[in-house]
Amino acid sequence: MGSRQRSGTNLTGMGILDGKNVLITGVLTDSSLAFGIAQLAQREGANIILTGAGRGLSLTSRTARKFDTEPDVLEFDVTNPDHVPALRDHLSSTWGHVDGALHAIGFAPEACLGDDFMAATWDDVKVALEISAYSYKTLAEVVTPLMPNGGAVVGLDFDATVSWPAYNWMGVAKAALESTNRYLAKTHGPANIRFNLVAAGPIRTVAAKSIPAFAKFEDVWDERAPLGWDVRDSSSVAKSTVALLSDWFPATTGSMIHVDGGYNIMGA
Repeated sequence: MGSRQRSGTNLTGMGILDGKNVLITGVLTDSSLAFGIAQLAQREGANIILTGAGRGLSLTSRTARKFDTEPDVLEFDVTNPDHVPALRDHLSSTWGHVDGALHAIGFAPEACLGDDFMAATWDDVKVALEISAYSYKTLAEVVTPLMPNGGAVVGLDFDATVSWPAYNWMGVAKAALESTNRYLAKTHGPANIRFNLVAAGPIRTVAAKSIPAFAKFEDVWDERAPLGWDVRDSSSVAKSTVALLSDWFPATTGSMIHVDGGYNIMGA
């Protein structure tokens, strides 16, 4: 399936991702953080390919039609080991090399979220850890062999250095993601491949709706953040992520960049 440009769309001009090949995971709807990032990456000159999995694959394919230029959509289930070489081979035959990738993958069973931290069993927790943290390493297995001249991988995070209402084992999974980010950065730094996370403030997305106490974040974030915060506007997250995918952060790796209006610096 080839990419199709929507008629009447002007994509002329040079962008900070001009000519780069970027793999994007996590686009479900046009409210997804990954959608805003992918859209901006494309408008900054990147060639993009989206991935989806399971029942969400049809949603990703439908949402792909909303881009200025419709990208290819490939299946990538991070729990299926066969998908790693299959996706890598497809990217190799399509692009030859990859310059960047976005990790926007996360899931936790219902028992892992809510008021009772003790309710989740190991069977619940291991699902959250595999899909939300170990999958970052799985994505690295796909793209790093296709980055002979270096590259950038960026993951979406929700700061796990503190505990949050109802976030529970997803918070633990995010802490594992943050640690994984540091080890991937250490491992692949000699190949000039950078790994960084963007710790975003709360945005109204499909994923956010699964967090029982999300409304509590909405109520306090804007008034507490020094720069303010709009839960309906993901543009700051998109801009920061695209910048990290570009060549403009050549000496930054293993870092977690807060894009939260400054909420994280406030003690009370």
